[in-house]
Amino acid sequence: MSLPMATSSSSSSTPDTRRWTIEGFAIVSDDDRITDAHGRMPDALRNQADWRTFQAGLDRMDAVLLGRLSHEATPNRAGRLRIVASSRARGIERRDDGWWWSPVLVPVADMLATVLPDGGAVGVPGGRGVFDIFLAHGYDAFHLTRARGVELPGGNPVFSDCSTGKAELVLARHGLQPGPETVLDPDWPVVLTVWRPAHSAGG
Repeated sequence: MSLPMATSSSSSSTPDTRRWTIEGFAIVSDDDRITDAHGRMPDALRNQADWRTFQAGLDRMDAVLLGRLSHEATPNRAGRLRIVASSRARGIERRDDGWWWSPVLVPVADMLATVLPDGGAVGVPGGRGVFDIFLAHGYDAFHLTRARGVELPGGNPVFSDCSTGKAELVLARHGLQPGPETVLDPDWPVVLTVWRPAHSAGG
């Protein structure tokens, strides 16, 4: 289920969202799924080459934002600053395991200004609810990896809009353009494409 997003700020002036960059990270099956029918990430989507690339990407981030279920299922062994998107949060609040944020109550820009007041880079590794939120907000980059030859009928798609098209079409509809493909593991094969806004796709 997608998390609804606050559409207006309660503050008198909206922070400048250009001070922050948002990068999404996902590995998907041929049918655009990020989980199996039981809501779990299957072994078919687990690849060491992709994992190393993914972890290196998150190491570049100042914070990592993910949904509550993803947060609970993934121990924070690297000790990264986490932002947990959840309807159980009371606005934006600091807890022992990170910042908890309600997208219903607090707009994205206000959340970013609270967590990273000096600006910075935020990595978004899922799940679908937060992928949808930042698809609407705008990604500075989306790292889309495909595990080719894998299908997961009944699983959760990377974006809700994947019901009407492939993930690549969804990204294109939101103004992103693909960079060159990088084969991370030719034996699977696992292929990464980084999508960026049209005005920066060549940079």
